This record gives sequence, C-alpha cells and structure tokens, in this order.
Amino acid sequence: MDPLSLPKLKQHNSLSNIIAIFLSTMAMLSKNLHSTSTPLQLLLVLLSLQRLFLFQQWNWNPIFHLLLLFCFFLVYVLRVGALALKPPSVYLVDFSCFKPPSTCQLPLSRFIQHASSIISFDSQSVEFMAKIVASSGLSGQTYLPPALLSSPPKTHQREYIKEAEMILLPLMDDLLTKAKLSPRDIDILVIHCSAFCPSPSLSSIIVNKYSMRSDVKSFNLSGMGCSAGAIGIDLAQNLLKTNNNCYAIVISTEILSAGWYSGHERSKLLINCLFRMGSAALLLTNRKEASKTSKYRLIRTLRTQTAFDDKAYLTAIREEDDDGKLGVTIDKGLLPAAGELLRSHMTILGLKILPLTEKLKHVVSVIRKKFKDKEGEIYMPSFKTAIQHFCLPTSGRALIGEIAKGLNLDGRDVEASLMTLHRFGNQSSSSMWYELAYMEAKERVKKGDKVLMLGMGTGPKCCSCVWECVRPIAGGSNKNNPWRDCIHLYPIEAVSSISQT
Repeated sequence: MDPLSLPKLKQHNSLSNIIAIFLSTMAMLSKNLHSTSTPLQLLLVLLSLQRLFLFQQWNWNPIFHLLLLFCFFLVYVLRVGALALKPPSVYLVDFSCFKPPSTCQLPLSRFIQHASSIISFDSQSVEFMAKIVASSGLSGQTYLPPALLSSPPKTHQREYIKEAEMILLPLMDDLLTKAKLSPRDIDILVIHCSAFCPSPSLSSIIVNKYSMRSDVKSFNLSGMGCSAGAIGIDLAQNLLKTNNNCYAIVISTEILSAGWYSGHERSKLLINCLFRMGSAALLLTNRKEASKTSKYRLIRTLRTQTAFDDKAYLTAIREEDDDGKLGVTIDKGLLPAAGELLRSHMTILGLKILPLTEKLKHVVSVIRKKFKDKEGEIYMPSFKTAIQHFCLPTSGRALIGEIAKGLNLDGRDVEASLMTLHRFGNQSSSSMWYELAYMEAKERVKKGDKVLMLGMGTGPKCCSCVWECVRPIAGGSNKNNPWRDCIHLYPIEAVSSISQT
C-alpha cells in the first residue's frame, strides 16, 4: 500500500481515524518486512511513516506516534517468530558412488558360462536368462559380487556380511574424506537394503567399524525396494527438522548375494538378470554455513503408495517357489500398476511444483473438453517448466520409456537413466545417484537448476525428491566419480533412443 494513500485525518481524535492508521500502518509494514530485512531497513520504513505524519500535520497528538511504534513492534515480533518456527533448510553437502573392482565385471558370455555351470539351473533357465540380459539394455561392464561369481554361488550369512563390508566401508571412507569430517561428527545415520537385514543391523555394523558416538541416531530400513533411496532422504529430512546443526549420512545399498534365486521359475529369475552391484552414500546437513559449500538444497519430498490394493500389492513379492527356494516374483501386472502409481504421484507433485500457467492450461483444457470440444485433447502440464534434470528408476528400458512418455520427456531428459542402466545395470535404490553423477560428469547441472529424483519400489510405493543446485559444479571436481574413466564414451547412440525401450 502506498503511504500517500493513507486516509487524511481530521484534527479531532476519532476512533475511526485511529483504526485507519493502525490498519494502514500494519499493511505497509507487512509489505516491507521480509525475511531478509535488517533492523536498519525496518527503521527507515518507520521514519518514512513518521515523515508522512508530519506532512499531514498529525504530529500534535502523541497517540499517533505511539500507535506507529506499536505497529512496528508487533509486525517485527511476528516476523521474527515466523522465522524462528521455520525449519532449517536441508543441504546435500556431497555424495559418493561405489565402483566395484574390474574383477567383478560380468560380460554376457561370462554370465552364460557361469550360469551354465550352476547345477541348480537347467538349460531352459540359462537360455531364458541369457535372452533377458541380452535385451535388457545392460552392457558387459556391469558387476556382480564375488560370492555370486563363485561356482556354485556362495549364498550364506558370512558372504552377505563380506559383501556389505566390501561396499559400505570404502563408500564411507570416500564420503568422509570429501567432507573432511570425522565419523564422530555424524549425528544421524540411515541405511537401507531390501534383501538383507542382519542382526546386528547394517547401521550397527557401520557404527561399530567407525567407533561413532554413543548418541548417534541410527536407522536401518529393509524391504522398501528401489524407492528406499528417496525414502531414506525423506526420513533424514524429518530428523533434521527437529535436530539443529546436525550432519546426517544416508546410504543406499543392496546385497545381491542375499537376493539371488537358484530355482527355475521365470518370474523369479528376472532379478538375477537385471540387478547389479552398486551403492551410494550422501551427506546431508541443516547447518546454516553449509549453504555456501554444499552442492544442492532439498526443496521437497513426496511419498505415495498403493499397498492398500491387493492386485498392486502382489505385483512384486518375495516368496518361496514349489521347491522351497526363496526369490522375488515379478508379476506381469507390474508395469500397469507402476503406471497408475506414477500417474497419481506426479499429479500431487505437479500441484506443488508446477508454475501457475501450466496448471491453468490444464484446467482450461479439461473445461473445454467437457463443455465445448468433446473430441479435444486434455493438455498435459510439462514438468520441464519446473525441472531441468530427471533421475528416473533404472528398472528396465520399458519402464524408462513409459515414464518418459507419461512425462513428455525427450531423449536428452532420459539419457542419464538409460546410460546408467547400460553401464551399471539396475542398482536398486542407489541408481539415481549414478544418474546424478553422470550429469555432473557431463557438466550439465548449473547453479539454480532443479533436479527430480524419482524412486519406485515394491509395495508398490513411489517417492520423489526435488533438489536445487546452489553452486557451480565442475565435472572434474570429483576425482572418484564412477563415470570418470568412461564418460567420454557416452552417450551411446545405440541405447539412447526412447523409441527402442
């Protein structure tokens, strides 16, 4: 409100004039008081109002000056209170991706030879798996843990622990070195792994190996599927909202030897063909000083699920086959269920992050179709108006293609997802971080860009995170980027076309 628009007061001190001054002054102060306003700026606003009083010849009555001071005090207190109640921002300081040794690489020829040597697989099972791997979009450079490369595969507790330590310890070392922190600086630890849930837990193993503090808040998530990475971030964010000046580490991993299936049911053999070795660790904080050194700021998280629906719930479930062998059954209804889940999830997310123009275009098209043009198409909002980069589930080329179609994404938008699937395979909940590492290695993420991470897992459940890049990121700044030695070879045109998915 313009100060000159304040109602002119007559010389008599009426109640209506006092109310008018109070409301007008509050409106002006509210307009000029922002979260970044300094006391000096607020004082200037106060003095400008006082000069207005002098100009209007109201200075003869002290009540107006007292009223002005009261308005200033009230609005300032309300602003300070609002800032005090606002939860601190959550920043991503840095992240690390595990790159297995070359001895764990699995070319297709080696996979077929290895599978053929396993007595529990018959010729039909080997032929089926070879066909799936050949058409999956995976290259011959993906990795399996040493326990599964043995003949026969070693699938018992001791090997699971060895695999976990092989992945988690170098990952933690790299992340702490990047951040120049000690393990005792960490306040919150979240680890998630679907197939393996030992006792003591994986988080306890980390606390023990690194002699972390006795009051560290540690959590271990299991059975959450490929969406667990985003779910872990959501959990850490909620903890950081209620604990000030903290560091939180979130680790996404999968112990493949614990999920290996050695039977004959084709719906369970798919897990052997698509999932590969990988893990990621990220450092989050709510410290104010981190805003200048961190890579990203967490803008929003969203979680939805359809586990209440029996048909959707049973599309991916871990169970025994007729011979008592444990494996994950992938039902044919998985893609339709995933599509419905994604549709409802993105609708909610769109309402929260899309610009008003996109929302209005959609509403207008719906009204036009209902009342005027029955044959007209409904306008689908473009998420690219709010998001510059997409990290999608790498559960297969078909799913990536369906998501790209639903969100109207082009080849460049899904390039990181397809290349991650090709180079590293489906790494469950950690794949999204290999995708972000790909974008950083290509130097595509600029300051101010928004990144959408989308995780979909068993349940079914969907979880998304929206990040904002807060500083320039150079491709060569991360010497341990998993793409460092091969980024110049990508993208590979033969696997980058969505039409082939």
